[in-house]
Amino acid sequence: MKVYLAGPLFSQAERDWLSSLAARLRADAIECFVPHESFSGTEPGSASVVFAKDLEGMRSCDLMLAWLDGAMVDDGTAAEIGIFSEWVRRGEKLAVIGCCTDLRQIRRRSLAAHAGLNLFVAGAILSAGVLVWSIDDAIAAVKKFS
Repeated sequence: MKVYLAGPLFSQAERDWLSSLAARLRADAIECFVPHESFSGTEPGSASVVFAKDLEGMRSCDLMLAWLDGAMVDDGTAAEIGIFSEWVRRGEKLAVIGCCTDLRQIRRRSLAAHAGLNLFVAGAILSAGVLVWSIDDAIAAVKKFS
């Protein structure tokens, strides 16, 4: 089983966070595709190169784990969730797991189940898998779907 890790990659902190999540999964013998590992340096090149590499990475994976933290879900991550959730709907992939650890979103959950998350993005995730609120729950969900 192979997991595609989706999330923003623009800062060193974002890349480090995704790399640390990949390390935890790999420690449990779960193979990962981490988009920024496909590029040398910090500048990946043109939009067509990024799209082709990431799409190839998504196609090579069985499951997506999408990092949703931030004031809003990263737009590239949202697009990846949309593509992957359609593949799940067609029976081509296993699931999409959305992981939100952002305290701003977690606090808003008391107002509504998915408060703070774009409802279309949350709906795409829930149509294809689960939404979780901690890294430990995300790893448990990956193991459940594998």
